[in-house]
Amino acid sequence: METVKEKKIGTDSKKTIKISGAEAIIHCLLAEGVETMYGYPGGAIMPVYDELYKFQDKLTHILTRHEQGATHAAQGYARVSGKVGVAIATSGPGATNLVTGLADAQIDSTPMVCITGQVTRQLLGTDAFQETDIIGISTPVTKWNYQITEASEIPEVMAKAFYIAKSGRPGPVLVDITKNAQIEAFDFSYEKCTAVRSYKPVSKPNSDAIQAAADLINSAKKPFIVWGQGVILGRAEAELKELVEKTGIPAAWTIMGASALDTSHPLNVGMVGMHGNYGPNVLTNECDLLIAIGMRFDDRVTGRLEDYATQAKVIHFEIDPAEINKNVHADVAVLGNSKETLGLILPLLKSNKHEAWHDIFKEKYKIEFDTIIKNDIHPTKVGLTMGEVIEEINLASNNKAVIVSDVGQHQMIACRYAKFSESKSNITSGGLGTMGFALPAAIGAKMGAMDREVVAIIGDGGYQMTIQELGVIFQHNIPVKIVVLNNEHLGMVRQWQELFFEKRYASTVMVNPDFVKIAEGYSIEAKRISERKDLKSTIQKMMASDKPYFLEVKVEQEDNVFPMIPSGASVSEIRLK
Repeated sequence: METVKEKKIGTDSKKTIKISGAEAIIHCLLAEGVETMYGYPGGAIMPVYDELYKFQDKLTHILTRHEQGATHAAQGYARVSGKVGVAIATSGPGATNLVTGLADAQIDSTPMVCITGQVTRQLLGTDAFQETDIIGISTPVTKWNYQITEASEIPEVMAKAFYIAKSGRPGPVLVDITKNAQIEAFDFSYEKCTAVRSYKPVSKPNSDAIQAAADLINSAKKPFIVWGQGVILGRAEAELKELVEKTGIPAAWTIMGASALDTSHPLNVGMVGMHGNYGPNVLTNECDLLIAIGMRFDDRVTGRLEDYATQAKVIHFEIDPAEINKNVHADVAVLGNSKETLGLILPLLKSNKHEAWHDIFKEKYKIEFDTIIKNDIHPTKVGLTMGEVIEEINLASNNKAVIVSDVGQHQMIACRYAKFSESKSNITSGGLGTMGFALPAAIGAKMGAMDREVVAIIGDGGYQMTIQELGVIFQHNIPVKIVVLNNEHLGMVRQWQELFFEKRYASTVMVNPDFVKIAEGYSIEAKRISERKDLKSTIQKMMASDKPYFLEVKVEQEDNVFPMIPSGASVSEIRLK
């Protein structure tokens, strides 16, 4: 009989070898090209970890300090590398600790495979030690899940898991494996999955819809493009750039779409949404044609739906049929991968400039710059602002850094002011808004792109939700740059309390520990600054370092993020102050 060591690892093979279910899992991962995974061991997954130990030269496992950290690290890795992220945990609390990351990946369309251990098949349903129904729990927050109870199921299920996670609109998949299935021996062979019956991940583009969309674009007087992450996931950055340059149409982005088009591009007019730029938001309700590409009309983008772009025809380029007409009616729906559909429509479009229309965006930008932007990045006030910190990072990185932001005011400031010259550079928790996302996600992002500078921008609140992941940076010497913008409040909640709750700051004041000492306890070089004279030199030093670096910046406590569309308001009702 052929031994495991004699088998070629990491390729499809119909040749059969007899191995345990736990070892089969490792073979499946290697066959799918997995090089790095994140997780936390425990009793019900121990057989798999025992096999991982034997394959350390082929598969890197990163021990996170919490299972939630494993999922966020896998997300960061996936978002930067374009590969499937992998996380692994034991049963019970280990499995349930993955749920937040699964939900985050589901709503933000991140390809991820999570593997959980489970009690033996005979104990299922008996309330055994560390037994939870993770299949039932995770069903609403996964693209697909499955419980393996026999070792012979492993190859087919694992192949299907990776195919579903990365195909079409990507998403998270969970595979739960009972302990007996990990121990049992069976005749193993592996073949990658290329199709699943009744599952059609990408629709074939409809030529009539593409022609109809082209006709609308060619005849529009004030067209406006809003693109989302679908451009990045579809690898359609070049097609998007060609589209805006050929047609001269102003284009704006959702926070998940940021970096698909260089922020310095003259036709890139900024960000839409609750804290997006003034012009793109207001002019959404003045355009005669709204072209949505790879975005899902989230409520943070649309504001009050009944008043959103009601004057405009709408073209929706989208890979997921479920998103068509879900929130905003599309006059023309173009289904398919954005790279393919944009490629098909480009030859049908006429060259144009729309200079007068673009001049209106410039006028709106000047209003926003004079009212808000210049005070955010070139402040006259004594205290440091979050905006000027981001601007210094732009300068020190030559706009090439991967910015991983947490959730809150600092996130909106980072998305507004970070400048990107490369795609896959803005990593954040968009749909779920998960505090604690940034630190572990930055670890994964750096491991997914070791040649790029990765900077985590975090608030003092979210930082403490996953601060234990500093242990991963310490153990593996991962050269992530961590910037905590400390305003000693839960800043976004405080802003709402100031504006809408008569400054009743209920449970938003933070009494923080000494973050510098904590970082130093993990042997990470650390510094705290509170004065403008120290900002530039410190950030330059941080960015020049080839080691992990922690920087705490004490910023103004009661700064607010504007513009702002109040909850329930129209995009036309955006506030500048």
